[in-house]
Amino acid sequence: MKPEHNQNVEKLIEMIKDVRTCMLITNEKNAENLSGRPMSIAKIDDDGTMWFFTKKSSYKVDEIEESKKVSLAITNESSNNYLMIHGTASLVNDKAKMAALWSSIMKAWFPLGLDDPDMLLIKVTPSEVNYWDSSSSKMVVLFNMLKAIVTGKEYDEGEHGKISL
Repeated sequence: MKPEHNQNVEKLIEMIKDVRTCMLITNEKNAENLSGRPMSIAKIDDDGTMWFFTKKSSYKVDEIEESKKVSLAITNESSNNYLMIHGTASLVNDKAKMAALWSSIMKAWFPLGLDDPDMLLIKVTPSEVNYWDSSSSKMVVLFNMLKAIVTGKEYDEGEHGKISL
């Protein structure tokens, strides 16, 4: 791997390491609309791959089968990072991987545990990330917003960029 790729992946992981939930956005089946729903992140691999549990019977599975392109919208309010991750989703029916990613909280959605026949994994491999990083504390952000209002100068929202993976 290129050093730049490694740095980009490290930057992505650093920005989302504390995030537990994101919006998974798919193309709505047989429609022009996008469809989004909150998803709990089961794991973020060292290469930036993200894993999610889902039900085989859910609409998102049909949507991913039709179009593998997905986006993940992430708000990390504790660090004031905001990301839109574009990537490719794949459906994984691997019981060993499910066991490796399993946590007891998943019983809320899968009461039968790892034996639930409706359980499936979504693997998202990111290809591009748009991010907004205003990693100042909320007090600093508020102060700078007020300063912009008082001085009449535009508020500097922090760093915005795009990284390719």
